[in-house]
Amino acid sequence: MTDLICLGEPLFELSACPDGSFKGGFGGDVSNVAVAAARQGAEVALVTRIGGDQFGEKLRGLWSREDVNHEYVETASGEDTGLYFVFHDDHGHHFVYRRKGSAASRMLPTQFPENVIPNTGMFYTSGISLGVSPELRSTTLHAIQTAHRFGTPIAFDPNLRTALWPLDKARQITHEAMRKCNITLPGLDDARQLTGLHSPEDIINFYHDLGADIVALSLGADGVSVSEGQGIHTIPGVMVQAVDATGAGDCFNGIFLSAYLKSKDVVKSTELANRGAARSTTGYGAVDTIPYGKT
Repeated sequence: MTDLICLGEPLFELSACPDGSFKGGFGGDVSNVAVAAARQGAEVALVTRIGGDQFGEKLRGLWSREDVNHEYVETASGEDTGLYFVFHDDHGHHFVYRRKGSAASRMLPTQFPENVIPNTGMFYTSGISLGVSPELRSTTLHAIQTAHRFGTPIAFDPNLRTALWPLDKARQITHEAMRKCNITLPGLDDARQLTGLHSPEDIINFYHDLGADIVALSLGADGVSVSEGQGIHTIPGVMVQAVDATGAGDCFNGIFLSAYLKSKDVVKSTELANRGAARSTTGYGAVDTIPYGKT
């Protein structure tokens, strides 16, 4: 039985380094989550489409090396794999995407392998998967509905990207999808925009009211607040020499889900994921710095 099934768009990454060069790597939030969970020992499978190009081949190579099952990843001949660039300045990291019309963005609900859902411990997807394109949005909503129908737990990161779609539309569709989700993994900045609320306590209560059993709210450098609906535990941030926060939230999600699937201990899973996410910010790129094993 597969522990975790992830649905979304993988991307090839080009990260700007201090010397002006670009470091090639890998990204796409759900692919990052899949790798992070696999590095913690979870059995993970990815469902998506990639282009019939060198970038798609490199992503398959990554998943093979990381023991992420990619048998449900279709290679679309004549289509492109999405790309993104990461630039850094005093205000943090900034993304420039080249993903419009990518193979993953063209994935249709009929291409989602429903048979994988009954044999998995959890299904994971995100707000980015909803925002990339109307096609991938329909596929993602179909997958959420399928998991809900089979009683498979659903984990979801709202992962707001206003470059992909307007805030009002993102808020409406994301919140409707989240009514079927069991575990919610928002970041504080995204959650403030989506909910219109400010305090972590109010945001956590909002997501519980939507239907989530577990809410783990990332607070950036201040740590994580997590709740199962009976009080909030706040785990403080870990002091590190951070240089690139790209993918830190995805790293947190993958480690958290892997640990929770094994232990069902929310607080310990959060503590482990909090440490791992902090460590992932000490180098460049979304994947290279994801830790292996216990962090």
